[in-house]
Amino acid sequence: MVPSTTATPAKAVSRSVRLGYGVGSFCTATFSAIPGLLLLFYMTNILAVPAWLAGLVVFAPKAWDLVINPLVGQWSDRTESRWGPRRPWMLAGTVVLPVAFALTFSGPALTGTPAALFVGAFFLLAATGYALYEVPYKAMPAEMTGDYHERTSLLQWRMIFVALAVALSGIIAPAIAAHSLEGYRTMGIAFAGLLLVAMLASFLGTARAPMTGAVEPEANLRTQLAAARASRPFLWLLGLSSAQTLAAGVMLAGAPYFASYIVGDPDATSTLFAALVGPMLVTMPLWVWVARKMDKRGAMILSSSLFLIGGLAASLTPVFGALYAHLATLVIGVGYAGLQLLQFSMLADVIAHDSARSGKRRGGVFTGLWTAVESAVAALGALVVGAVLAAGGFISSDPEHPVTQPGSALTAIILSQAIIPAIIVGIGILMTLKYRLTADHLAEVTTPQVASPGA
Repeated sequence: MVPSTTATPAKAVSRSVRLGYGVGSFCTATFSAIPGLLLLFYMTNILAVPAWLAGLVVFAPKAWDLVINPLVGQWSDRTESRWGPRRPWMLAGTVVLPVAFALTFSGPALTGTPAALFVGAFFLLAATGYALYEVPYKAMPAEMTGDYHERTSLLQWRMIFVALAVALSGIIAPAIAAHSLEGYRTMGIAFAGLLLVAMLASFLGTARAPMTGAVEPEANLRTQLAAARASRPFLWLLGLSSAQTLAAGVMLAGAPYFASYIVGDPDATSTLFAALVGPMLVTMPLWVWVARKMDKRGAMILSSSLFLIGGLAASLTPVFGALYAHLATLVIGVGYAGLQLLQFSMLADVIAHDSARSGKRRGGVFTGLWTAVESAVAALGALVVGAVLAAGGFISSDPEHPVTQPGSALTAIILSQAIIPAIIVGIGILMTLKYRLTADHLAEVTTPQVASPGA
């Protein structure tokens, strides 16, 4: 994957490379889903950490991403190696993340503040490993093909693995954890092993990934950051994506509480999650078709609207019961599937747009900023839920000392799971209306840059 000055046609992305790239998204989905879904609940209901402190622990390590991710992006942009600019850093992340992830859920039998400090330290290390892998990983699609719609098709493969990973994270992980300290330890070790296998498979599977465009690395980080700030498409996409990510983060962090206290069945966490991620396995071709018919911006508005409608509907679960909750979550899942696909396809467009205009390789900094903000915003979801629960009088506990929650805490759970995410994604819809990087606009900029025999 050494940079070249000749554009590679979209069809040059072989099936083996698509599979090799796609399997790497297991890392993305697992590290987002399991901490987002279980880490807050693990601390408040297994380790007896106060809700406000648990929310802070989940969020604080992600703030580190705002520092480390842009640096990793710059390093990968500037790297010249026989493995290409991105893959050495992916390998470094493969060494760090699985071990730190296992230790986050596999510590000694601590409770309260000592437990919070232990979890926070290893979650910080895991976030560092994730940055080393994920930042260069997300920069690759813009360099693998120069075609606007082909990027969506390419990322369709990625979303298949995202769906599988999220399904495992949301269905199997809670079942293994089983609301016990030993269960969480087993879950952490098991998924760390899966992370290691998937990340290594992606490193090896992308060895023959093509590089498109005549671009050179931009050596100055300040210049790269200025370029990202000056890119209106990037800023608008970052803003609308942040709203969507925060909405999903709040919903994920609130899901175990929603299942336990509103649906009335702790095991419903797995079935609700299945309803959320199941549509990813079957709707990807549909969303690719919708993006071609409505352009990506129109498809994004449609998918966001479905998320919003499903979220508002879920607030009526106390009236209509468990089956209704699952149907509302299914509507959310159809919208969520579109959001996941379109976000990263549009990010690749933004990177290609900048490369075509500047002739520089600085996609790593774009993805570094993107991943830093994404991680921080996703973790902010847990902080929001922790704060809302604390304000509602939620009582933390451990399995040996169960408690009955006050009515105000139940109201706080419904707000966290349904109302707040719907409001946030509504803000994202308004921001999507301002996004202007359509297929026609991108073609005007990139066609002269990538034109070559066979392109």
